[in-house]
Amino acid sequence: MTHLEWTDPAVADLENIQDYLARDSSEYANAVVERLIQSVERLRSFPESGRLVPEAPNTKVREFFVSCYRIIHRARKDRAQILAVVHSAKNLAGMPPKPWDSA
Repeated sequence: MTHLEWTDPAVADLENIQDYLARDSSEYANAVVERLIQSVERLRSFPESGRLVPEAPNTKVREFFVSCYRIIHRARKDRAQILAVVHSAKNLAGMPPKPWDSA
């Protein structure tokens, strides 16, 4: 089974989502973040699942959607790295640095 590795930027993304949603409802914020975390568990069995990220030049960088969020990850030899959790409306092309440029 593949090991999951949350990068610091991905953890920060979750914290930002939590903080933003908690302005209206802490219960809803907790539920959304928990759903995002649980959705990543599938990478343990299927580390290369998801579609290619259109903005990324690397074919190891993939994404899947949970509600309105893109979970961007990269398959490594012995682990799946979660690189970012971003709103699907966010333009990654204009985002410096790109999630796949670090880690």
